[in-house]
Amino acid sequence: MIASTAVQNTQPSPVDLGALKTRQQGAWSSGDYAVVGTTLQIVGEELCEALDLHAGQKVLDVAAGNGNVTLAAARRWCDVVSTDYVPSLLERGRLRAAADGLSIEFREADAEALPFADGSFDAVVSTFGVMFTPDQDKAAAELLRVCRSGGKIGLANWTPEGFIGQLFKTLGKYLPPPAGAKSPALWGTRARIAEMFGPSALVIEAEPRNFVFRYRSPEHFMEIFKSYYGPILKAFAALDAAGQQGLRNDLLALIGRMNRAEDGTMVVPSEYLEIVIAKR
Repeated sequence: MIASTAVQNTQPSPVDLGALKTRQQGAWSSGDYAVVGTTLQIVGEELCEALDLHAGQKVLDVAAGNGNVTLAAARRWCDVVSTDYVPSLLERGRLRAAADGLSIEFREADAEALPFADGSFDAVVSTFGVMFTPDQDKAAAELLRVCRSGGKIGLANWTPEGFIGQLFKTLGKYLPPPAGAKSPALWGTRARIAEMFGPSALVIEAEPRNFVFRYRSPEHFMEIFKSYYGPILKAFAALDAAGQQGLRNDLLALIGRMNRAEDGTMVVPSEYLEIVIAKR
């Protein structure tokens, strides 16, 4: 974004959400998020338990990635539709479903414009997915719209204070987001969830949980995330040699502060907020 240089204009330029979405889609399409996403499967299983899903319920997974919650809900005999705007990730979900013998519908879709009728689903879920939408209010409104009255919305969102929240804060030192863009980590705060969903909710339950990143070593984590995790892959590609070294040093320092392993491996808890919203 190029801000106006007119002296009398003191208002910030509006964020070009379309351009931001295109950039983000390019980031998530690069690398192979499934390599990282597969390790997060336990979060999908625990979210389905928190939602108390019942067999036969219609479930929509939004920004599903390679399908962690999708698979967890299907294992509970729910009728699941898995959506993402990255076709290659949907294909990885299809392969996983086929390997497990699960019947799931996969469909390309934008979280900010879901192609479903109002009240189509008993439960709408997303783990570490919808939180990255550029237009947060629009995405939240879409989750509410396609969930039936009395249904539930289940989310797992990284918190600002946790490891991944701090990782993105570190990335922001080297590649600042557009002025005025809302941080994805706001989805990991009770205040922002209440702001977006409160008026349409009977009850909002939000509990902090931890997912533990376990890798052979901090360097192994860096190798995997630089190669396969789109935002980090793109960040390193955009920096010169000095910037790359600085970012690498800062990320390894972050891991060092949070690593509870004492045997050379990496065992880093990352806080997220597990959210269950009962819709009016």
